[in-house]
Amino acid sequence: MPLYSYVCEDCQAECELLVRSSETPECPACGSPRLTQQVAKICNEIKYPAIARSWRQRAAREGDLSNFSKQERGKI
Repeated sequence: MPLYSYVCEDCQAECELLVRSSETPECPACGSPRLTQQVAKICNEIKYPAIARSWRQRAAREGDLSNFSKQERGKI
């Protein structure tokens, strides 16, 4: 299920929801189905190498390095 960002047209609440293609999402704040999907922002680089390093170290401790390339795994 993809994660989408929405803004409610009724109460202006912002939320992120996991939505199946067969579902109609509702605002968690007011229950309205009148949601506007927001444009996704893609982060193309991490501006703070120390943060990226801490993410890789945590992933290594948890045994999950599937999100990192071989080059990134070498930086742990």
